[in-house]
Amino acid sequence: MWIGYNSGAWCILPATEVTCVTQPVRLCFVCLGNIIRSPLAEALFWHYAEQRGVAHKYEVDSAGTGAWHIGEPPDPRIRRVAARHGLHYDHRGRQIHPDDFDRFDWFFVMDDDTYAHMMALASLRGQGHKVRYLREFDPQAHGEREVPDPYYGGEDGFELVYRVIDRSVQGLLEALESGQLSSEQEA
Repeated sequence: MWIGYNSGAWCILPATEVTCVTQPVRLCFVCLGNIIRSPLAEALFWHYAEQRGVAHKYEVDSAGTGAWHIGEPPDPRIRRVAARHGLHYDHRGRQIHPDDFDRFDWFFVMDDDTYAHMMALASLRGQGHKVRYLREFDPQAHGEREVPDPYYGGEDGFELVYRVIDRSVQGLLEALESGQLSSEQEA
């Protein structure tokens, strides 16, 4: 019997069979307060992964760079918009921790401030390659990399953010499933 690590999976090879146990790809979506954008991205990712029958391949979470909303549920305005689209989810805000860099393969951020914060944390561990903008996967981004923060705006801003995150998450899942992005890849 042979046991080895190959392409992200632990493989056990008896005489004529190969059995591989694949490690899940671990993703964390990050925004400022973890009550609007990042928990929505987490919920949408789970929704589409379950729809495609691939949820077992992923471990997904979300966090905020700030501590203002630790333990709070998502903003009711984004929950209303999500419900209109048939998406219902539960979440409690949490703050990103430096140890999360040991736990997750990828961090998908919403804006430049969050990116700067995450890169500062990543530099302490030499793991800047794990931080990406979520909007990189939005086919309609047209060079825009930020998901706008609708916190101080009206309901229409929340609808816009829902659509942007929805497209971006679908693009991200496609990139992961097609092998364009993997847990072993460095950006």
